[in-house]
Amino acid sequence: MQATAARPSFGRRGGARPASNGGIGRAIRYLGTQRRAAVITYSALTIASLAQLAVPRLIQEMINAIQNGTIANNILALPPVVRDIAAAATPQQYTIQQLQEFQANAEGWLVTATLVIVLLAVTRAIFSFVQAFMSENISQGIAFTLRNEIFAKIQRLSFSYHDRNQTGQLMIRATDDVERLRLFIAQGLVLTAQAFILLIATLVILFITNWQLTLVVLPILPIALVVFMVFGMVSQPLFIGIQMRLSALNTILQENMAGIKVVRAFTRERTEQKKFNNAADDLVAQQLKVARTFSFLFPVIFLIAQLGQAALLYFSGRGIVTGDLTLGTYQSFSLYVAYVFFPLGQLGFIISLVAQAGASAGRIFEILDARNDVTDKPDAVELPAIQGNVAFKGVTFRYFGSAEPVLKNISFEAQPGQTIALLGGTGSGKTTIINLIPRFYDASEGEVLIDGHSVKDVTLDSLRSQIGIVLQETNLFSGTIRDNIAFGRTDAPDEEVIAAAKAAAAHDFIMSFPEGYDTPVGERGATLSGGQKQRIAIARALLLNPRILILDDSTSSVDLQTEMHIQKALDNLMQGRTSFVIAQRITTVLNADHILVLDKGEIVAEGKHHDLMESSPIYAEIYNSQLVGDAEAAPTGQEA
Repeated sequence: MQATAARPSFGRRGGARPASNGGIGRAIRYLGTQRRAAVITYSALTIASLAQLAVPRLIQEMINAIQNGTIANNILALPPVVRDIAAAATPQQYTIQQLQEFQANAEGWLVTATLVIVLLAVTRAIFSFVQAFMSENISQGIAFTLRNEIFAKIQRLSFSYHDRNQTGQLMIRATDDVERLRLFIAQGLVLTAQAFILLIATLVILFITNWQLTLVVLPILPIALVVFMVFGMVSQPLFIGIQMRLSALNTILQENMAGIKVVRAFTRERTEQKKFNNAADDLVAQQLKVARTFSFLFPVIFLIAQLGQAALLYFSGRGIVTGDLTLGTYQSFSLYVAYVFFPLGQLGFIISLVAQAGASAGRIFEILDARNDVTDKPDAVELPAIQGNVAFKGVTFRYFGSAEPVLKNISFEAQPGQTIALLGGTGSGKTTIINLIPRFYDASEGEVLIDGHSVKDVTLDSLRSQIGIVLQETNLFSGTIRDNIAFGRTDAPDEEVIAAAKAAAAHDFIMSFPEGYDTPVGERGATLSGGQKQRIAIARALLLNPRILILDDSTSSVDLQTEMHIQKALDNLMQGRTSFVIAQRITTVLNADHILVLDKGEIVAEGKHHDLMESSPIYAEIYNSQLVGDAEAAPTGQEA
């Protein structure tokens, strides 16, 4: 592996934090959502375990029957004169009548015991199948629930949360972390329950069978428990480290897949490959740490088990020699002790599953418990049909964790039907203003009002359903062109979809495709040009027939001729609607009812184009430096 010159960061932005306490217990409580299936699973497990526990006792009876039958055959074959002497010389001091019963019943005992063992094996197989199937069913159901809860939570979390957490990190938690937790519920939890049942039941049987020998084995258990606790504490942070590094690797992969054209355009393949290799090295190194830990754990567990087995062999062997213990009793006791050592043999696997599940559970519930900065107030009301009056009153805004405000004391009012143009350099606060209207973020100070209602006092759904938005970064979804236009109104009839497309100057190019509105757009609209994607996004917003339109540089990806058609359609559609437009072209500015000029988060000038050209040097500079290239299109825009 290469030396890692630049390691991925696992700081605050990465979203990786220690697992929350009680994550495993909280995950187990999800069994309550499938109570009936859980009862069937663990009932079947109990029955299968009890069937397993009955076998050593039957083997004991079989061995004793064979041993007694052999003794009986040997003694009864002697001359009658010495039979009584030989019978009395046996350790159990059998009588001739007892020996005759042993001889007569030995084969019957063997047949009966064999049939019962077969019946118990069939019973165990059936109930083990039921347990395995139902536990898998439960785990898949819980994984389904958790993934849906994570997805729903991510959908509801405010934009500030997504600003602080990378997409790759969230994807790993919804996929790999959930799968690790599912494996624990399907396997680790069942193995733990089985170990507990076998351990308790076996110890009870051992005490009843021979308490002296049981005391020989008993000291092994606290030693195993200490080993379990120590390795659990050591391994869980290691598994947290694996998940953190896996998230970092996934983030690099996701970013490169999304930006593959940029990577190739700037010939950064080798640099990105090195970054990926470094992240992969980190992941492998952490996985090797876990491997070293568990490579040490398993020999320790087997050493403890072998020490117990050696002690048992010594003391039980001495009991057989002295006649205090029969061969059948020893064999039964030995099998039962194996049921004590069996959980010890599984200890490493159980520890691994518990540690992984504990790390993953903490990361999952960290998302589910994340505080949403933008939520409906308990007494939030439905926003009635709006006219389109929008007012900012003393609005100041700071991004999460930043002391420097992005907007400073912004105040203005847009009347219904007005078009408000926002101009300013990069970082002046234009996009932040339009993000506050649909409450993508909440103002740090001041308030945003729509028709006199504070946006914080109304429900998010009723607010956003009356606002049409076309963002600067156009996002289309896999599906057809029609699906994307009707994204906000899936039940919209084709006539309205086509009307919206025509208004956005998209209908002609859509019909040029062989499949028309049923044309697949590909992932993120890969099969469409930038201008085509922008017009689809505009049609999507217009289909909502909103009272407020937000157009974030919505014509930036189209040529002047296409922009003219779009602008002409928008001018008609904006009649009676309040529109906020971030534009880099002169047409929108000249047609705006009111222009806000922003600089460093403050409104430094406002008014109409002609007034601002005379009164605002900043506006004149923006006009001359950014918009003058389109000045020749101004007459066309004014006619539109």
